[in-house]
Amino acid sequence: MFTGIIEAVGTVAAIEGRGGDAWLRIAAGELDLTDVAVGDSIAVSGVCLTAVALTDDGFRADVSAETRSRSCLAHVAVGTPVNLEKAMLPTTRLGGHLVSGHVDGVGEVLERRPDARSVRLRLRAPAPLARYIAAKGSVCVDGVSLTVNEVAGAEFSVNIVPHTLDHTTLGAFAPGRRVNLEVDLIARYLERLLAGDAPGALDDAGPTRELLVRHGFIGS
Repeated sequence: MFTGIIEAVGTVAAIEGRGGDAWLRIAAGELDLTDVAVGDSIAVSGVCLTAVALTDDGFRADVSAETRSRSCLAHVAVGTPVNLEKAMLPTTRLGGHLVSGHVDGVGEVLERRPDARSVRLRLRAPAPLARYIAAKGSVCVDGVSLTVNEVAGAEFSVNIVPHTLDHTTLGAFAPGRRVNLEVDLIARYLERLLAGDAPGALDDAGPTRELLVRHGFIGS
């Protein structure tokens, strides 16, 4: 588990294809790896990867075909900056929100505009993920925990404060940028609990009024 609070910006140092999947070598920059061992989890731009080897300047990780198909890691190149966060400890301050590192889909930056000293980004999520994104809820964008300001269909906006602009890759985001998205895991588990033994009962429209009444979330 992670918090979505980025610890360092690293760089993709090498990529090697492995017949559909790949391994990455990440130069970890200022990320402290003294307490990291082989087998530990590190979030790379929001994707939970297992460190399979430690190097002089970072670590190496395998990227499965499933991960490549669901995230932007399929399109990184040598030199691409990446947000890095080590897995949380039981004593970690939860400054962001609970993040699993299991990317739900790839979104797109539609607009960037200044907002006082901050930057306002408007993004589009894949349509099936839109129902999990709520105003003043949490969303993880390339590994960064952000508060959703506004929602309109599959589009939503977030405010990026100066510290986040300076210490993550979000400072370089521009319209057209594709990003890893992870929605709030509580929303996903709640939907599955509501569906019970018939998960297919929840279509792309989400839970129905009848379903919410039956489970006591709203009155009849």
